[in-house]
Amino acid sequence: MNQITIKNEYIELTVLDFGAIIQKLIVKDKNGNPTNTVVGLESTEEYLKDNMYLGACIGRYAGRISNGSFTLEGKKYRGYQQNNVHLHGGQSGFNQKYFTIEEVNHGKEPYIKLSYLSPDLEEGYPGNLNVMVTYTLLANTLKITHEATTDKTTVVNLTNHSYFKLDSEPVIDHYHLKLNCNKILETHTNLLPTGNFTEVNQTKYDFLNKKIIGETRLDTPFVINTNNNLAAEVSSEISGITMLVKTNQPAVVIYTPPTTGSICFETQNFPDAPNHTHFPSSVLEPSEKYVNESTFTFKT
Repeated sequence: MNQITIKNEYIELTVLDFGAIIQKLIVKDKNGNPTNTVVGLESTEEYLKDNMYLGACIGRYAGRISNGSFTLEGKKYRGYQQNNVHLHGGQSGFNQKYFTIEEVNHGKEPYIKLSYLSPDLEEGYPGNLNVMVTYTLLANTLKITHEATTDKTTVVNLTNHSYFKLDSEPVIDHYHLKLNCNKILETHTNLLPTGNFTEVNQTKYDFLNKKIIGETRLDTPFVINTNNNLAAEVSSEISGITMLVKTNQPAVVIYTPPTTGSICFETQNFPDAPNHTHFPSSVLEPSEKYVNESTFTFKT
């Protein structure tokens, strides 16, 4: 397992070729102390047993697909599923694949490029899918770019699954959260989308104005308002660190796990989009390029 580190005066980033995993993302807190803002495992070998997708590239399809199946061009494709749910690309998703390190640049705007070729019908998905993940440091911003091309019509939804932790506290109740999201995607108890959208106004999902997270726990697809590409802002008064999340994607799945005192911002298309024609399309044609461009900006 290879480990690559790039840094500038604001950020130090460590990535593994296994799963294109972000192992460390170090920024300075309000007192100038280096703070790892993602949950990571110290031993690289521990990632082989990790079942939380810590810091990993998720694919081919981030989120849930109902019945583990979808239909393209009149043909039904089936993947691995448990209790009628296909999750995060299947039994062995991109989080468990070794990527190829294509390029490492230590210049003024350092970056790491990693690639993976997902063969036709891997985990049930059609087409040979060429994937490129690029991590770039732009001053106080981490830019994550997921790109993909295919030789056969397929579905794609990639994201990064970092668990952000802005201080050393065991919980996130004291974090302030603001979301540029007027609606959520309604889900069943198994977290599959119903197909309906719900206004967040005066519900526990209402973070239109910055407020303390408190005891609210989420595993929720939020619909990002189209007025700008700002999805979320989260901060800790203890560390003084604020993180801004921007993306070209229509949704951000926000997950607050019961352990680790952290919060995920999975910028992506809607879960189960292949089975809901009124959702933004997740279909990728051979003549197209898939691009998920998301930024994480840190301020103190």
